[in-house]
Amino acid sequence: MPVYSLPDLPYDYAALQPSISARIMELHHDKHHQAYVTGANIALDQLAEARDSGNLANVNKLTKDLAFNLAGHVNHSIFWTNLSPDGGDRPTGDIAAVIDDSFGSFDKFTAHFTAAAMGVQGSGWAALVYDSIGQRPIVLQYHDQQQDFPAGTIPLLLLDVWEHAYYLDYANVRADYVKAFWNIVSWSNVQERFTTAQKQTAGLLVP
Repeated sequence: MPVYSLPDLPYDYAALQPSISARIMELHHDKHHQAYVTGANIALDQLAEARDSGNLANVNKLTKDLAFNLAGHVNHSIFWTNLSPDGGDRPTGDIAAVIDDSFGSFDKFTAHFTAAAMGVQGSGWAALVYDSIGQRPIVLQYHDQQQDFPAGTIPLLLLDVWEHAYYLDYANVRADYVKAFWNIVSWSNVQERFTTAQKQTAGLLVP
């Protein structure tokens, strides 16, 4: 029985047009995301076989395979819910206030996040995360799916800047894709994730 499964999109393939085309959404969700789900399940099976047989020679490779594919599954599962055909505009409520406090203003935050997205070398993600130690949102870059982010951070808003996420729509002009992203951000989803992150980390000891 597979441990991980592909979640349904919360909207139709064409719902995010013109920011993201139906064709991109279909390929991205049904092919690329599914490949990460399949890869994570295979890695789990192969690790179980290695434990049962006592042959752990490939554990380093299989552990890396699991991390890469599971991160791809998790990141995409969050990304889909971060987007909405009714998105865009500006955040309100607690998330708006904490963005202003942490980054100076919403415009400064979007400039920072955009620079992070544009600056990813090769494949990766731009991420607004909640730092459970600092108890504040910060912007990070994820390289590939799973590199260069610290433990204890909880994703709030992710932007996939792998070329498969935008090439059919924007060719190699990542800047246009990132600009269009702001038109479909679901700030209500980001707010929900922020509220949950605060509750989940409220009892942690802060060094």
